[in-house]
Amino acid sequence: MGSELKKLSPDIIVVRYWLPFMGMALGTILKKVKKNKHTKIVAITDNILPHEKRPGDNSFTRYFLKNCDAFITMSERVMEDLRQFEKQKPAKQVLHPLYDNFGEIISKREARNFLREQSGLQIANGEKIILFFGFIRRYKGLDILMESMSDARIKAAGIRLLVAGEFYEDEKPYKELIKKLDIGKSLILKTDFISDAEVKYFLCAADVVMQPYRNATQSGVTPLAYHFEKPMIVSNVGGLPSLVHHEKTGLVAAPDPQSLADAILRYYELGEDYFIPHLRNEKLKYSWKNLVKTISELANDTQK
Repeated sequence: MGSELKKLSPDIIVVRYWLPFMGMALGTILKKVKKNKHTKIVAITDNILPHEKRPGDNSFTRYFLKNCDAFITMSERVMEDLRQFEKQKPAKQVLHPLYDNFGEIISKREARNFLREQSGLQIANGEKIILFFGFIRRYKGLDILMESMSDARIKAAGIRLLVAGEFYEDEKPYKELIKKLDIGKSLILKTDFISDAEVKYFLCAADVVMQPYRNATQSGVTPLAYHFEKPMIVSNVGGLPSLVHHEKTGLVAAPDPQSLADAILRYYELGEDYFIPHLRNEKLKYSWKNLVKTISELANDTQK
């Protein structure tokens, strides 16, 4: 592939980097491309260092970065990580554009009707539903959120947690935790593959999107929630607090069961309508045009 791209000699190649494991493969392809002395390579770096460390992370990352000309990060935390490895090459931080390819906003009633009829999920139209969406990995803190669901105040309020995403680790500890906490009736589990066509139904069925992460740079769930105008409750780690403005587009809490439970109750105290104007205003900043403009500027900067 590297030889073919070298021969095609495009002006710009945009490459996405999220995991050091891919560093050697991507870096080798780009190394071949750079031999044409024409193509500028701009890397969109979701992460520089992984959430879960493995041997070779630093070496693979250095190799990849060495073969790029400029970088885009989507949080201050990733920019700081980048500058630990690469101090000179051009880099800019932009907001992750909206995921607008999953369809338009639909009503909560329509979304819940679909999930009942097509997925067999028992969600009543009047229920209070909070959503955990995406791959289930330890750093995302689903277990912490599950512990918050055992809070007597959450149970008394009739709040239920919809978990929509595949396990990327052993699911046994989660099942054991559910049994230990006796929260089975408070959970709605859809932990298998979710197609792109189904995404809007899960987001639109929820009252609020939960991101109880233990650590984070940024999250792809955030622009997804902005697109569907869903308030978020996020933990105060990494880049999340800079993306979700407290008591405007959502709530920020510590990643512990008590704080998350407090935030959930505060959300329902304020009500969904309180957050909507702030969400609509903030989502205007998440523009694809801005990302394209930044890529073009960085490519030009490398020619100076």
